[in-house]
Amino acid sequence: MSSVPDPAVVMQPEAQEPYDIKHLEPGDIIAPDTASHEAVIAPILASNEVPETSKWEIWSWYTYYIGANGLALFNFGPTAFQNLLSQAAPADTGLLRFGGQDRNVNSIVLLANGVSFAIQAFLFIVIGAYADFGSGRRWILVFWSLVSFGIGFGWLGVHEPSKWHVAAGLYMVGLICYQLTLTYWTAAFPALARNTPTMKEAARAYAEGDINQAEYIKKDEVERSRLSNVAFYIQSVGEVVILAILVGIMFGVDVNASTEANNWGLSVLIAFATAVWLVLSIPWFLVEKKRPGLKIPAGQNIITVGLWQLQEAVSQIWHLKQSLIYLIGYFLLGDSLNTTVTVIATLQNEVVAYDTLTLTYVLIVGIAAQAVGIGLYWLVQKRFDLSAKTMFNAVMVGIILLDGWGMIGNWTDNFGFKNVWEIWLYQTFLTSSGGGNMYRGVC
Repeated sequence: MSSVPDPAVVMQPEAQEPYDIKHLEPGDIIAPDTASHEAVIAPILASNEVPETSKWEIWSWYTYYIGANGLALFNFGPTAFQNLLSQAAPADTGLLRFGGQDRNVNSIVLLANGVSFAIQAFLFIVIGAYADFGSGRRWILVFWSLVSFGIGFGWLGVHEPSKWHVAAGLYMVGLICYQLTLTYWTAAFPALARNTPTMKEAARAYAEGDINQAEYIKKDEVERSRLSNVAFYIQSVGEVVILAILVGIMFGVDVNASTEANNWGLSVLIAFATAVWLVLSIPWFLVEKKRPGLKIPAGQNIITVGLWQLQEAVSQIWHLKQSLIYLIGYFLLGDSLNTTVTVIATLQNEVVAYDTLTLTYVLIVGIAAQAVGIGLYWLVQKRFDLSAKTMFNAVMVGIILLDGWGMIGNWTDNFGFKNVWEIWLYQTFLTSSGGGNMYRGVC
């Protein structure tokens, strides 16, 4: 018999009404179980009606992230696509017809990436509300996970240059699926973090006056940082193990035997990483407890409520100028990091000539450095009692240095991600400096 608790036996809470900031005064509490009016906004997700987060839920949430590590659709998928493009392009021109024009390989990759990003933006507008409203978030995650698995296994049939058009479709849809799965997996984080035994006790202590507002907020911040860092650390360690297994698979496939073998090896790697993702996602699908989001306001539906939420946010954000500045900066920095990593990955594939073993070895070094970096960040944060904002600032410095590094390549052919040694250094620098942890630093 399994000792995993059955979420079906837990009394499920009702969805809560969304709070309208226009009707709140400074110091009002957003919490249904308290009538006091201290100067703190207690998240509704920490209501006593919401089930307590169990250790099984936390670990199943971690394991999903180990599987959704990006190796299939974010790392090897793009490499396989670019590899087939380079082989399909005529040697004399290096150009292929794509998007109504003759383009070189890098141009096609970046254009396809832009198209996938535009589709992602549209989908987030249409279905993004599921992350906050109702109880459909978990099913959105299941759906896009299943689509991701199909895309990953689909690469087994695409390993010839003549199928580069199909590879383009798998690449774009794969990026969309990967980002959607990560988004809806991350959407479970606030409710998990704010309903751990630690935070349930903190909420009780605050309600009874045993701790003050500042102490309650500090506990909330530390708990979120802890879960975030542990998730990323465990994912990094698990990914190194997966990559080590992949090395053995590549020797079994003998990827160095020929170009065709290398092509097939990339497809096998994508399929294996997808299989691991599928297996590790099952616990989260079974163990997650039902924690409904906000009720959909009268006159709205799950599609229109996203636009309504956006309208409300735009109309009220001017009253929260610091938040507005932060969100603008966060968006620009995030877009910069995404673009930077995509461009560097494209250059990296060229520099190592799409050698599957070399790319895997580079990833092992990068992910191992990432694990070390996350551990150091967490130890420093705890040792010196630093805020998440301070750690985020440190990450931003690393990202700016990374962009400066690449910019130098505009004026010289000897530096700027143009050498193999730079690729190794980049993998170590980006991950150990915390660039990969940007999105999890401030939640």
